[in-house]
Amino acid sequence: MIDKVFSKKKETIETFEFNEEVTQVFDDMIARSVPFYKEIHKIIIDIYRKMNFKDEVIYDLGCSTGSTIKLIHQALPSSERSPFFIGIDNSPSMINECHKKLSNEKGLKYELLQRKIQDVELKSSKLIIMNYTLQFIPKDLRLTILKKVYNSLQKGGIFIMSEKVKPESLNVHTLFTDLYYDFKRRNGYSNLEIMQKREALENFLIPNTIKEQKELIKEAGFKSFETIFQWYNFSSFIGIK
Repeated sequence: MIDKVFSKKKETIETFEFNEEVTQVFDDMIARSVPFYKEIHKIIIDIYRKMNFKDEVIYDLGCSTGSTIKLIHQALPSSERSPFFIGIDNSPSMINECHKKLSNEKGLKYELLQRKIQDVELKSSKLIIMNYTLQFIPKDLRLTILKKVYNSLQKGGIFIMSEKVKPESLNVHTLFTDLYYDFKRRNGYSNLEIMQKREALENFLIPNTIKEQKELIKEAGFKSFETIFQWYNFSSFIGIK
């Protein structure tokens, strides 16, 4: 379904939430709102292919509709690898949609948990993915979650995280924001949609700077970590235990 959530003038802008209305258009929304969304998945799959991976656990923290799990599962023949996926999301409608998307995937082994990430005890795992999720979690909980990620990973395990980030320079932040809105306009969003969604996300999506993000990853325990992708105010990071 096409994202029309903010296409009509709203008298009151409520705080954004991942409800049923958003879930039904989410795949279109994120494809048109997150730059290089498909390319990020290609990067994840390329890294996954390089891993000595057989049947270990893969976590998707903030799994939304399950696209990441589905794409990784389809990347390699099941005869070569048979991981067990665990998707976690606190939105009931997202979990329901995720199950619909994954239930017909042949040979896919998975479990979905409708929980807050901070409330879940993570099992030993080899790969943990958290795409555009930490930015919606209160800042005082972010380090606790990243430490939980680090402690869950086996030695040599990989953590991949993608986030919207905030430039430290106000001038650069203003420029990047303008460029991002140009990107959204190219993808068919009107100025009304852009402004209303911006208002809905205010005080809900709270990005870190890249410096803050790297400091958190380091403090969580990762000694090997790098930025693997950046487009203006969107970045992806990798940490290796």
